[in-house]
Amino acid sequence: MCEYCPWLDLTKTDYIKYHDEEWGVPLFDDQKLFEFITLESAQAGLSWYTVLKKRENYRKAFDNFDPIKVAKYDENKIEERLKNAGIIRNRLKILATINNAAKFIAIQNEFGSFAKYQWQFVNHTPIVNEILTADDYVATSKESELFAKDLKKRGFKFLGPTTVYAHMQACGMVNDHSFNCHRRADIIEGYKKGL
Repeated sequence: MCEYCPWLDLTKTDYIKYHDEEWGVPLFDDQKLFEFITLESAQAGLSWYTVLKKRENYRKAFDNFDPIKVAKYDENKIEERLKNAGIIRNRLKILATINNAAKFIAIQNEFGSFAKYQWQFVNHTPIVNEILTADDYVATSKESELFAKDLKKRGFKFLGPTTVYAHMQACGMVNDHSFNCHRRADIIEGYKKGL
């Protein structure tokens, strides 16, 4: 029988699928990175599972997370999303997504890709933490603080050190799968093979 991270609710099959297929897998695709940033910023103050359940609705509401399209949203688009019960209808978070799309594009233009920019904060190699119990998890790290500080300087919204750390965990900049989790070694090995 597989062992899992202690935070995972094993009664939720969609949560298990996310854990097994996405969480902690090193990600370099810019459109997926924009998706993760959008969902993490929407999650601020809520549980991740709340946002995960709305992911497909977000995908439809935000043009499949295309930052070029999202950056052009006008007041009509904002109002449409405020009426969309399938997403979190928080004006500030919707405005942040539009703002962040424009800032995301600016980083792509400067660095060639958002992935190149974001992975520099871990020296382009995943940090593998020693997680034995739920108490070993942290909410932030020095890397997430530097990353969040730089994002803030560049004008991003709803992406503080805790949210950024969650983003780093999600897209594999940090491997926080617990020591006994069946995904931990697979992800480490997969990254090594991909180099």
